[in-house]
Amino acid sequence: MRRSRLLCLILAVLAAAGCRQAAVDDADLADFIRGAYDKREVRIPMRDGVTLHAAVYTPKDAGPSRSYPILLTRTPYSARPYGASEYPEQLGPSEEFARERYIFVTEDVRGRFMSEGEFVNMRPVLDDPSTGTDERTDTWDTVEWLVGNLPHHNGRVGIWGNSYPGFYTAVGIIDSHPALRAAMPSAPIADWYFDDMHHHGAFALNLAFNFFSSFGRPRQGLVSEWPPRFDHGTPDGYRFFLELGPLANVDQRHFHGEVAFWKELAAHPDYDGFWAARSTLSHLAGIRCAVLTVGGLYDAEDLYGAFHTYAAIEELNPGIASSLVMGPWSHGAWLRGDGRRLGDADFGSATAESFRREVLLPFFAHHLKDGPAPEIPETMVFDTGATTWRSFGAWPPAGLEQRGLFLAAGGELAWQAPAAAGDGFDAFVSDPAKPVPYTADITTGWHAAYMTEDQRFASRRPDVLVYRSQPLAEPLTVAGELQVELWVATTAGDADWVVKLVDEFPGRLPDFDPESGDEDLGHSERLVRSEIFRGRYREGYDQPRPFTPGEVTRVAFPLQGVLHTFAAGHRVAIHLQSSLFPFFDRNPQSWVANIFEAREEDFVAATHRVYRGPARASRVVVGVLPTTAGAAGP
Repeated sequence: MRRSRLLCLILAVLAAAGCRQAAVDDADLADFIRGAYDKREVRIPMRDGVTLHAAVYTPKDAGPSRSYPILLTRTPYSARPYGASEYPEQLGPSEEFARERYIFVTEDVRGRFMSEGEFVNMRPVLDDPSTGTDERTDTWDTVEWLVGNLPHHNGRVGIWGNSYPGFYTAVGIIDSHPALRAAMPSAPIADWYFDDMHHHGAFALNLAFNFFSSFGRPRQGLVSEWPPRFDHGTPDGYRFFLELGPLANVDQRHFHGEVAFWKELAAHPDYDGFWAARSTLSHLAGIRCAVLTVGGLYDAEDLYGAFHTYAAIEELNPGIASSLVMGPWSHGAWLRGDGRRLGDADFGSATAESFRREVLLPFFAHHLKDGPAPEIPETMVFDTGATTWRSFGAWPPAGLEQRGLFLAAGGELAWQAPAAAGDGFDAFVSDPAKPVPYTADITTGWHAAYMTEDQRFASRRPDVLVYRSQPLAEPLTVAGELQVELWVATTAGDADWVVKLVDEFPGRLPDFDPESGDEDLGHSERLVRSEIFRGRYREGYDQPRPFTPGEVTRVAFPLQGVLHTFAAGHRVAIHLQSSLFPFFDRNPQSWVANIFEAREEDFVAATHRVYRGPARASRVVVGVLPTTAGAAGP
């Protein structure tokens, strides 16, 4: 015990020293930026007369004999700090870029902060850009103005953005301006119905409420400050959102009609034309620059966007230089920190630092500065179980063997369909008054590490079904999307279905040292992937249908892609439940046409059955990859 306490004290001292060093480094970088760059603020005219605000940072040594490429980002989150004498603490995608010297340009998009015009969330891409303006035309006009008006550039422009700015990056390279040579859409929003706002029809309550409570407030003229952040009045988000009650209470109690997009969310619960118009995927054509699409396998917000943006660019732009990098990261974590850990998961190396050093910096340097060509494979994906990079010629990888994991009696998970006669099932009571939490963390915000979290806090509840394989005799690598097929019945008119793929550790880990001070992860249940499906959409996201109480019904849906090796001695587990709160809203379970209009009395407990007989074999289909496939990356 004394040794563990001493070790903890030493680690605390080292951590404090690390924080002080980071602060010093940040101060050094800020001083470097101020000393190495000249700043000017400009207004860039669009084709319809609207002007957009941009901050331009040019290396002081730029001149007739020394030119630099332009590195642009367009953002709805503010091009701050405002004022010609005010400088940011970082330039470009990450802290390493300022010392590489580019002409950095940060632009407020149309209708946000200091830019004129009307802001439209996920502004639809026009089929014919000659009929008006969209984010593609605004990007073209911005690039055209920059190359025509900024001095001492080399004629090449790169564009990057993460999350919402990732959307602006992806749309901005459609029918690429000739000066655009390289783009990094990072965690790009591709279709807001399947990215942030909904997952298979279930509404992302925590994320949407917290985001729009500030971001969604209307501005009065040009502004340089964010609206005030929402005060939940408690650190306990689970309690706050439970006491909030039905979704209809959000506007009545807190938004008071001021958040326009919330009203649009409430008016469009199904995937209709409103959402279809906001999908970028069918428009990503005419791209002529090199593209590096980046995402995190543990990104709870825009994992859909990264995978599907890459796939659409590949399909619609054959022959261009296009690569996908998916690392063991939460939302945007590849652009900050070292990327070695997420929650209890240790990935064995500084994955984010190596990505930035060996992939991101060389990518832009090559295409914008004629630097050496980086060795970036077609797809580079991190194996989150084996903790190593793998490279593939396509995603999902070729050569996958599709195998079914079947739910079986006694909580077993089997590789063969059930053979015994009968129509067995497992049942549980789902009560909206006591929803299953998505995390054990107490927070009103976003617990990024929930996607690697030990699931024992949930799996021991009576409303969570758990199925486990036998301990694996050899490693098992699962890759690509997972396909869920459930045969279910409910006593109510609607139900949500949450499926989790879990890596269950053995009780005694062979390399664990009890004197190390590290947490003993024996029998931990590490989340690999989870997803929720709102059962009313089993016939289509635009075709909500009630369940007939007691009638056995097929529900099928995909889980986003994974690359994970389950080690020998571990078990593969599948967890089933019907809520994931307050990440997602509660399903009332009684049938209502629009859950945004549900009343208190509509929320009822229901008994759900999951069938596992030979005629109704519930299963999760996984792609199994040979463990030797894919060479290691950085």
